Amino acid sequence: MNFFEQILHFLEGTMERPGNYGWFHLLAMGIVAAVCIFICIKFKNADKKTVNRIVFIAWLIMAVLEIYKQTIYTFNYSDGTVTWDYQWYAFPFQLCSTPLYVFPFVFLIKNEKIRDYFVAFSCFFSLFGGLAVLFYPNDVFVETIGINIQTMIHHGLQVIIGIFLITVSRKKLKINFYLKALVMFAVVSVIAIALNELVPLITDETFNMFYISSHFPSTLPVLSILYPLMPYPAFLVMYLIGFAVIGIIIYSVSYLIAGRKYAKK
Repeated sequence: MNFFEQILHFLEGTMERPGNYGWFHLLAMGIVAAVCIFICIKFKNADKKTVNRIVFIAWLIMAVLEIYKQTIYTFNYSDGTVTWDYQWYAFPFQLCSTPLYVFPFVFLIKNEKIRDYFVAFSCFFSLFGGLAVLFYPNDVFVETIGINIQTMIHHGLQVIIGIFLITVSRKKLKINFYLKALVMFAVVSVIAIALNELVPLITDETFNMFYISSHFPSTLPVLSILYPLMPYPAFLVMYLIGFAVIGIIIYSVSYLIAGRKYAKK
């Protein structure tokens, strides 16, 4: 192994696979909650420049850790032999991976009306993706220490930034703000569907972005039950409607907590 591969081998250190609501999970949730509360109180009236800096820092951390994750999943050392084999199932375009592509538009776009589409998506759909894993991480926990840390930091930052953006955007929490998030959800869903049809043309490995591929069964809770019970088009419609409903539920809660007082202004 060369020096770089030796570092990667070291970073593959293992631990007992964490369970739901074990010490590792609860510690991560506690840290996320504390950081989220601090940021939302400290910067609740932050100007756009400060908001952009916070989102940029979060994105940079997530991007660096995602590079680490992709490298670790591709690198393998066994019996003195190093092999590199990309694992297509880990391709970073799940719902919880979308901040990697959406957050840069938040801190780079100057046009407020266009920027709001990406902010709104981060507030509702990206936030849900982080919450789902933060509260039920069983399927993403592995025995690699670094990957478990990356998982909790990545999804924790999704939650923190989502709630933070809701806080600083509280005066905008009207139904058209949710509709902008819904448009963005439709866009990323179409991209996921396209990738699910195109990538299997070049690999036989499992590739199931958003877990809605027509070629591989969904493994998400509830969706894994629905997938074999109906034709794929019906499943896809159910998926899209279901997530649209989840998005509006998160919007409604956000509106009641943070935005209602500004509704008539």
